[in-house]
Amino acid sequence: MIYLELFLGFLKVGFFAFGGGYAVIPLIRDVVMSHGWLDDEMISYMVALSESTPGPIMVNMATYVGASQAGIAGAILAASAVVLPSFFIILLLAALFKKVENNRYIKVILGGLKPCMIGIILATGVMFIGKNCQEGNTVVQLNSLNTALSAFQVNHLNMFLTVFLAICYFGSAKIIKKGISPIQLIVLSAIFGMVVFA
Repeated sequence: MIYLELFLGFLKVGFFAFGGGYAVIPLIRDVVMSHGWLDDEMISYMVALSESTPGPIMVNMATYVGASQAGIAGAILAASAVVLPSFFIILLLAALFKKVENNRYIKVILGGLKPCMIGIILATGVMFIGKNCQEGNTVVQLNSLNTALSAFQVNHLNMFLTVFLAICYFGSAKIIKKGISPIQLIVLSAIFGMVVFA
């Protein structure tokens, strides 16, 4: 049964994975949480791990979840399910794109998808920053804004590291022409994480 759930869950993710890996994180989170495979904290770790390893983040996350739930067979099944829709859609688009690339309806659809993906990626980033800067991992039932604000305890060390790394990333463009690359930022984050939390 777990194999079928993994296959169908990640097939659904693959079908709606518009906008790349970061845009699909909320969908993967929804599938994983609805099945109770991982909790929020583990999803955060999984995103960090998937981003730090080679390959598309969506495939890495599917492989990780599949392996954690059903071993090697689950990893292969989840990774296959998540890439299967893209594989067939790309084959279809490659065959049809020359005929429809100047179609105004296609341009309108693609133009509408762009801001949607930017919003999803931004919302995901804000959610992870909020969770990273929150003290503890307890889930609180929030009934009002006041309850939400009083329940939110700031982890000052995490907040400092987040702000520091953001300054390094955005400030480096003023010092170095090209700025710091995402790979360099990941390495820098890993070094700071080992120094501070070890």
